[in-house]
Amino acid sequence: MNATASVRSRPRQLLLAAALVLAVGLPVGVVATAASAASGITVAAAIAVQDGRTATVTGYVVGEPTATNTVRRSAFTGDTAIAIADSAAETATGRMLYVQVTAAYRSAFGLRTNPGTLGSTVTVTGTLTAYFSHAGLKDPTAFTRGGTTPTPSPTATPTPTPTGNPGSTYYASAVGKTGPALRSSLHNIIKVQTRLSYAQVWDALKQTDQDPNNANNVLLLYSGTSRSKNSNGGSTGNWNREHVWAQSHGDFGTAAGPGTDVHHLRATDVTVNSTRGNKDFDNGGNPVSSAPGNYTDSDSWEPRNADKGDVARMLFYMAIRYEGNDGWPNLELNESTSNGSSPFHGRLSVLKQWHQQDPPDAFERRRNQIIFDNWQGNRNPFVDHPEWVSAIWG
Repeated sequence: MNATASVRSRPRQLLLAAALVLAVGLPVGVVATAASAASGITVAAAIAVQDGRTATVTGYVVGEPTATNTVRRSAFTGDTAIAIADSAAETATGRMLYVQVTAAYRSAFGLRTNPGTLGSTVTVTGTLTAYFSHAGLKDPTAFTRGGTTPTPSPTATPTPTPTGNPGSTYYASAVGKTGPALRSSLHNIIKVQTRLSYAQVWDALKQTDQDPNNANNVLLLYSGTSRSKNSNGGSTGNWNREHVWAQSHGDFGTAAGPGTDVHHLRATDVTVNSTRGNKDFDNGGNPVSSAPGNYTDSDSWEPRNADKGDVARMLFYMAIRYEGNDGWPNLELNESTSNGSSPFHGRLSVLKQWHQQDPPDAFERRRNQIIFDNWQGNRNPFVDHPEWVSAIWG
């Protein structure tokens, strides 16, 4: 085609494009063809960087978010938000990104108006920040149908089984490695998570720490007591949120991050929590009257036998998850019981013994699964693969 013919064809192309817009009822600037949709980053990657940056994300429409941990899959009630995921079959809200649908895009992408959008791919550009107190994308500047869904593929990640075994996919990049290489791979896997607010932790613990024999209660760490879920608070007789990795060890507080990571937060009696304080972990000390089987002295805490492995694996998780590369301290395990405000926790040699002495049980595996499915979308690898403790720390 010569230059003259090309120029003459442009008005015709513009007319065709305008007709298409009018025919499908889309707002100006919204294109609904897969061919025009640029590929974005994965939903998992977007969840991991909720820092206000602008990004383009591609994912499958999996429902309408109506609350932090609630997504409708049918009978849609509004056009203001959609949830997208890396798999069209995703049901775990921790692996979903909640996307704000502003007025310009509601007629084309709102699920009440367009229920057939469920299961299709969309590509959206906007600000990566919390929406519905959940990992989200707000203030979109572009919305398109289609796009090449980035890795992981829609069928690559099966939902983990209730036994806590996530299969080969979740840990695929770590399998067969040891030492620093294993540590690095596990960090890159588990750092992809939804960050909770400190207020959300209450509700999370009511699920994760539920008493298997009484759905109205939670089981308390250290004491093993079963107590009403509604007895949470700060008074004597209440249960509160115990940071197993003491928050003063790194001074990370309770902002969304390590201070709200449910993998190391447990429901604990207020008095027992206060007695433990920010002590390191070690064997020995005097009996704790409020929690039989526990021992403490001026600088350390020994939990009862039934909790020793749980405590160890929570600290192993924290040391791998927080490596100092995401604005939080680099948390490390050492042999000290006087770490103070340094980002260290001890004693590593004792924690390794406890890990062997008290292997993961059904309660711990169930807890890991609930955190993965309903809250954070990541796992404690040392619950799933106890052998990786020695592969990293000897």
